This record gives sequence, C-alpha cells and structure tokens, in this order.
Amino acid sequence: MIISVTHDLELSEDDKNRLKSLGEVTIYDSRPKSPKEWLERCKGADIICSDISGLREKYQELKNVFITLPLVNVAYLDKDILSRNNIKVSNSPGCNKDAVSEWIVGMMINLLRKLPFYIKNNNLPKDKAPEQAIGLTDKTVLILGKGNIGARVGDICKSLKMNVIFFERGDDLIKKIKGKSVIVNCLSTNTTTVGILDDKFFNSLDRSTYFISVSSNEIYDSAAMFNALDNGIIAGAAIDDGTMNVGDTNDSYYQKLLKHTKILATPHIAYNSDVSNREGNRIMIDNIEAYLANRPINLIN
Repeated sequence: MIISVTHDLELSEDDKNRLKSLGEVTIYDSRPKSPKEWLERCKGADIICSDISGLREKYQELKNVFITLPLVNVAYLDKDILSRNNIKVSNSPGCNKDAVSEWIVGMMINLLRKLPFYIKNNNLPKDKAPEQAIGLTDKTVLILGKGNIGARVGDICKSLKMNVIFFERGDDLIKKIKGKSVIVNCLSTNTTTVGILDDKFFNSLDRSTYFISVSSNEIYDSAAMFNALDNGIIAGAAIDDGTMNVGDTNDSYYQKLLKHTKILATPHIAYNSDVSNREGNRIMIDNIEAYLANRPINLIN
C-alpha cells in the first residue's frame, strides 16, 4: 500500500512506525499551500491521511482511494460523489470530546461567574460590592445531543453537582427547555437538526438562560439568537463557530459575534488540544489497520 500523509499532523514516533508497518509512507511536514498542491500530494496513493484543507476543495478529483481523517467533521463531503468515484472515508469520532467538553464547561463558568468582566479589572467601585455571580452547583443544564461530546459534558457537569438533562431525537424541545439555567448545543448537522433551534426556540427560553453552542450555525437561527440577546430574552451566549474555517478571524459571522457584548466567541478552536491531536491520529491509523484487514471501521459512506 502507498500511503500519503498530506499535512503535518504532528504524528508521534509510534504513529509513524505504525504507518510504516502498513505500507510505503510519505509524510509531508507542512500544510499544502493550495488545494492543487494537496492533490499533487495524493497522486499515486492508495491511502490518504489528511486534514480538511485541500481535501474539501479537491476530493472530487480522486478515484479508488481510502481516506482516513484524524478529525470528526465530514459534513462537507458529498456521499454521492464519494460513491461514484469509489472513495471510502473514515473519520475519528470522539477524538475531540475531551477538548470540546472542556471548552463548553469553561465557557459555562465564564458566563455564569462573569469572569471575563472581572479578570484584570482594576476599576471596580470602592463603595459598592460586586454584583453577585451565579454558581453551577444545583443549576440545571439541558444538553442537546447525547453523542461523544454531549455525554462527556454531562459527566463533567454531574461532577460539579449540576442537574443534567439531555434532549434526544423524538423529545419535545420546547417543553424540555423550560426552567434550565444553561442550554448546550452539541447537535451534529443532518437533515433532522438543520434549523431546529429557530425563533420559537429562542423566544421560549427563560430570561436567565445562557446558550452555548459548538455546532454549525446551520442548526440555530443566528438572527433569532441575536434578537433574544438584544431583547433580554436570554442572559448571554458562548459560541465556537463550527461553520467557519478554523482560526479565520476575518470570517464575517465571527466578526458579528465579536461585536456583541453578551457573547463570548472563539474562531472554531474548541477542539484544539494535544489530547484531540493524539486521539485523532490514533484512530486515523486504527482506521487503516481495520481497512486493510477487510473490517473497516468509522466509515461515513
């Protein structure tokens, strides 16, 4: 097997040795400068280990290959094209659950305790006690989705003595959101979730509720969210925009998030930790081993 690692994926020595035991390996130590360069790096390979850049733009030009990814998001891949070109793809579900869960709980603490306001603040009035913040103990969090991330967030919240409730397919969403201190959106993007968090959803939230999302903004009505924040229907929000390119701080929606005083926003980096990288690479190579043994795992098509 000819294996091409098209990006610098920060492979460990153990990762590299595992790959070398599976075939003839070429490992590139940089990101491709263009989609065209990514495609050149794929030339002649039977198996491709790749990040998103280049893949998203040029996968349609490949044929008869197996692609394995050290990440979760594959919403940009058209399964009809994959089938037509005999491209099999496996991702790494759960590799980001620890990092994203840490981001969610960190943002929960920042929002309720108002820490961004107090950090390095040297201008508090001397004759007035600080406004009382909100602790997490005994508060109720509704987690939308009980996949790898949602389940992990639930475990952490329980350890913080929060009351944890999950929204799953078939539940009455509007009934479930009543009386919740925090709503966490961990839903994956599919035909049943696109647009599910609409104007009715945001207008039905309690005024003390905080909204946290790590999903694509295709799932929630951003205009309805902004309106709910502007009109005091919800207390605040934290968003890691899962639609934008990672780290693209010039993204127009990200810029809109930044300008709102009630929103804590980050540029699609909730997943970004050494643990995610290590787990993603491990599962990516597991995928190759299973594929070569004719027992493929984590296939998306």
